[in-house]
Order: sequence, then C-alpha cells, then structure tokens
Amino acid sequence: MARIHSYVVRYDSGFAPNPHYGFCTLATCKPTIRKSAHIGDWVVGSGSNDRKVRRGGHLVYAMKITEAISFDEYASDLRFDNKKPFRNGSRKQSCGDNIYFRGNPESDWNQRDSFHSKEDGALKPEHVKRDTGTNRVLISSDFVYFGGEGPEFPVHLVDRRGRRLCKSGIGSTTFNDPQLFESLETWVRSLDLTGYQGAPFEWISLRK
Repeated sequence: MARIHSYVVRYDSGFAPNPHYGFCTLATCKPTIRKSAHIGDWVVGSGSNDRKVRRGGHLVYAMKITEAISFDEYASDLRFDNKKPFRNGSRKQSCGDNIYFRGNPESDWNQRDSFHSKEDGALKPEHVKRDTGTNRVLISSDFVYFGGEGPEFPVHLVDRRGRRLCKSGIGSTTFNDPQLFESLETWVRSLDLTGYQGAPFEWISLRK
C-alpha cells in the first residue's frame, strides 16, 4: 500500500530537499523517511511556523518517489553531477546535496564541501554519521516545489483518524489511509504545476 510521509521543512534552503536540475532529491537529513519510504509513496514537506518564518500550514513541496538509490550510485550517476555542490558558485550550485562518496564499499565516507560541512569545508563527523546511517537517496521526477511561496493546505486533507496531513511539529508522520492518498494526489494534480515553482524560503528572506 502506497503511503504519505509528512514533515516540517525547518530549513528551506534548497539543500534538503534539493529541487534543482529536473529532480527533487532527499539525500540528507530525514533518515527515517529515507529508510522506510517506497517507490510510489509521497513525501510532503510543510512550512515551518518558527517566528522567523511563519509558513506553517503551507506546502513547501510534494514529491512522488520514482527512484531510491545508494549514495555510491548517486555519486556516480551522471544525471546528478550538477547536484554536486560548488560552494563558490550560484545559490543553486552551492546547495548541492550530492555530497557523499568513497573509493570502495569498505572505505570511509568522504564529504564534499557543502551545507553539512564545517565552515572551512572540512568533513563534519556528526552530519556524516547521521546522513550515511541510512544509505539511501530518494529521487522524484514527479514533484512540485514551491519553497517559500507555496499554497495553504486544504482543510479536508485529514485521515480517517482526524489527523491533518500538514505537519506542525518535530519528527514525521506516515499515513497509510488510501482515501487521504487519493485526496492528496487529486489536490496536487489540480494545481496543474510540476517541478520547481518558487525559491526556497531562505533565498527569499535574503532579499528582504
């Protein structure tokens, strides 16, 4: 049974998720979702209600998982070369999430200079441990990403237990309600938009 995985995107920077270059990818953070989600599931990110953000109740992105691969596969797949970070490049280039690689399956992980590295570009052990603890990257070619300009969640998106699809706290919630799955998909398709639609919230806040 296909499911929905819902959580709050606390830091919407274009890094996790990374909606650039034609694919929405979740390669860092959210290890529980990356471990348990299956192809065909939806991952839904809602805005943070932090006082500096105030985007609670709004959609950041929704991706229907079309692939799930290892970090080694992600690093070597030419489709995702543009997602390798270039920290001195554009905002889009600097937030690349294709950051983990190794010489062979028995080697330690290397970490490209990225949002999860130290300020001097050195590897940050706590991020390496957490991210690579789930050796799985979720990929979608069927997604819509609004960043800091997404629509409000409709009030009818609740499961049979009365739980709202829109997450409003820490952690994640997995829904296995077929009716909610159908309602979410109907709503997303009704938006009649696909792919990257708006800048990450942190990019917008930098303009102000």
